[in-house]
Amino acid sequence: MLYPLLRSALFKLDPEAAHERTVRTLNAALAVPGMATIIKNMYRPATRGMQTTIAGMTMAHPVGLAAGFDKHADVTYGMACLGFSHIEVGTVTPRPQAGNPKPRMFRLAPEHGLINRMGFNSDGMDVVAQRLANRPTGLPIGINVGKNRDTALDAATADYVAAYTRLAPHADYVALNISSPNTPGLRQLHETSALQELLGAIRDANTTLHKPIFLKISPDETPAQLEQVIATALDYGISGIIATNTTITRPGVQSTHANEAGGLSGAPLNALSMATLRTVVALTEGRVPIISVGGISTAADVYARLKAGASAVQIYTAMVYSGPAVVAQLTWGLAALMRRDGVKDITQVIGSDHAS
Repeated sequence: MLYPLLRSALFKLDPEAAHERTVRTLNAALAVPGMATIIKNMYRPATRGMQTTIAGMTMAHPVGLAAGFDKHADVTYGMACLGFSHIEVGTVTPRPQAGNPKPRMFRLAPEHGLINRMGFNSDGMDVVAQRLANRPTGLPIGINVGKNRDTALDAATADYVAAYTRLAPHADYVALNISSPNTPGLRQLHETSALQELLGAIRDANTTLHKPIFLKISPDETPAQLEQVIATALDYGISGIIATNTTITRPGVQSTHANEAGGLSGAPLNALSMATLRTVVALTEGRVPIISVGGISTAADVYARLKAGASAVQIYTAMVYSGPAVVAQLTWGLAALMRRDGVKDITQVIGSDHAS
């Protein structure tokens, strides 16, 4: 109820400054004895009949936090207190890097969207590993990894393997980010030969830890390109697909910052992300789980993604516009939709569009 007032104040700040202030405020609140319990009770999500298992990981409900919000693992505990069922940290690069010059994030308030060109600003894998040594328990933590900007594309595999090796011991799953539009050339890793090299090296590195490996893909690939990516991922034993990252297109966007370079997220991405999800569901044929990301802001959106075949969803931009109660709103709304349709367990929803 109070968030619209708080949002009005935060939106007077630069988006990145507002994010940093939000993180500091939440961490300061959690340092007060007893405050974590209060926050958990305030934002308690619906969980009855919501439990789902993905690549061996049990999640209390389907709504997780997408990579990009907690880039440095410095607000992971706070996000757990807000009710997320799983949290994806990152993107984390092997070496620390500042990212692109500021300003590099822009609100598209009329459309409930964001454009960012952060450029993998990262504290680096060693710092993140130290922070995650004291990670929250009771929910899966994923770590999203990428290459450093100054690493040549033909040397990218070494960066991914280094980040995987350092961070996987602290993760329940590792996500390979080959789809950010803000690191020059990164999306070329969707190409078959480059992807084969990367996935082969990660598969070899994973023989000891046996962590689930997810591949985060772009929404801007053609159906033919997606077919090649998914076929390669399945050939190399990928554990799951995260679909999708942000888009370089601007569907229906007319806000002041529409022409800023970077990746678009939020409501304008909804249709494109859903279309990509449907394509990936068809290509994977149920062989691996899919986490759907992009443009999800309502319980109806979550329900639609699950029915289309996603095993879980992730959000980020929705929290900017809806506030800290967003997980509670989405999960209780999802519960109401399930009751309306006489569904008692979330597993009956997943992929039900195809079952019918």
